[in-house]
Amino acid sequence: MEQSIEEELEVLIRARYPIINVISWEEERVLQMIHEIAKKRKKRVKTWSYNTGLVPYGITADAQKGTDTSTKDPITALNKVIEEIEPTIYIFKDFHPFLTRTSFSIIRRLREVADFLKNSYKTLILISPSMQIPVDLEKDITVVDFPLPDIQDLNGLLDKIIEDVKDNPQIEINITQEGRERFLRAALGLTLKEAENVFAKTLVIDGKLDADDISVVLSEKQQIIRKSGMLEYYETDESFKTIGGLDALKEWLIKRGKAFSDKARNFGLPPPKGVLFLGVQGCGKSLCAKAVASAWELPLLRFDVGKLFESALGSSEENIRRAIQIAESVSPCVLWMDEIDKAFGGVGGSTGMTDGGTTARIFGSFLTWLSEKKSPVFVIATANDISKLPPELLRKGRLDEIFFVDLPNESERGDIFKIQINKLGRDSEGVDLKFLASQAKGFSGAEIEECVISALYDAFYSDADLNVDHIIDNINATIPLSKTMGEKIAELRSWSEGRARPASYTNETADDMRNERKLEL
Repeated sequence: MEQSIEEELEVLIRARYPIINVISWEEERVLQMIHEIAKKRKKRVKTWSYNTGLVPYGITADAQKGTDTSTKDPITALNKVIEEIEPTIYIFKDFHPFLTRTSFSIIRRLREVADFLKNSYKTLILISPSMQIPVDLEKDITVVDFPLPDIQDLNGLLDKIIEDVKDNPQIEINITQEGRERFLRAALGLTLKEAENVFAKTLVIDGKLDADDISVVLSEKQQIIRKSGMLEYYETDESFKTIGGLDALKEWLIKRGKAFSDKARNFGLPPPKGVLFLGVQGCGKSLCAKAVASAWELPLLRFDVGKLFESALGSSEENIRRAIQIAESVSPCVLWMDEIDKAFGGVGGSTGMTDGGTTARIFGSFLTWLSEKKSPVFVIATANDISKLPPELLRKGRLDEIFFVDLPNESERGDIFKIQINKLGRDSEGVDLKFLASQAKGFSGAEIEECVISALYDAFYSDADLNVDHIIDNINATIPLSKTMGEKIAELRSWSEGRARPASYTNETADDMRNERKLEL
């Protein structure tokens, strides 16, 4: 049975682990938990910071004036840890800046403290938002990741806020049980302080609290992502209705969207891991990624793997870890990795070693995370060239499914024409969509979109409204990718048979392409 974070910390303290490094932004939550453990174990708690020195936990600001200010010095404070006799838990806040190679005297003293504490009833706990442990201390420090608030924590916070404002006649609380669950699920990934701020913000904006306030919560997550600089928060108004065809893929995604609910968890359903969209360029792979986040009401994070690679040795590996941590901190979310074949192409071959193995190490870290992640981060990877992808990525268990997105068949092309015409503010009623679809054989969705947009330019230039003739002229002037890269698409289609699920229920496109008469010109 999996231990809670409180149980884990108590076990480490009882087992006399000398130095524990708790990684968290939430000092107050960590302090409260350690204080509860200390009361249970009948131990004192003392805290240290560079500004206050070593003081008893919970002491007032006035009382701190009478404490020993010499303990602001890290070495003096560590000496006190050794000298004092009573069973005590010492909590050092933001000690990581002193764990650099230039602070060799502090590092040496920490090693001596660790050796001394093993035979005492005292424990030293370091709280910091990031892990910076020098090699010298790797064997002496135990690292514990303090989790962000779960649904129960956020639920308790929301109850408290509702209780605080219930007698205010200017504030309306109108949220159903289902809406409450969606609201709290959207807030997962925030610290308690961030959640409290955003809950208060929703009340200030419109004087009420309901399920529609999810957008305010997502905007708070957007701030977190923007400050990180590693991931791009992608705002989208796309939906499954703006995607023509791909019915099999859309049905699969709609079913997975319900797996993030409490009902699904109680049913024993694990959250979906992710999916790989393989297929022809311009056929809706990226569009699907945007539509998924919108349909599931989750933030969409675009992961540009190119940003990971930096010149400093080891920094790229640290970047992948940081990007993953950010995605997990704002989960549940959708993590979109566009054109993953370009990022990890050649891993395992000679091209994967030209950078000293950096790409291979980053890819290894990413694969490990895919296999072991427990946070609800749904990964959508898109690829155009399957031959460049390492086989390890395609193994079941890392991603839930591989879908092949082919060129749209005639029926799907008609749907795409309808969507694009309506998107430009024109009425598709009365337009012979079937005729347009038959004339655009072999066209991708992106090519159809460009034909409609170009036709609108022509209509504007000729001072007329958009009509079928404008679109047909642009269809005839376009050489689709299926012509210029026919062999490559055929090879891709051949590979996908039996290896990937088709994104559409019918595969008329493949038959159309095979039945075309081949001419030597």
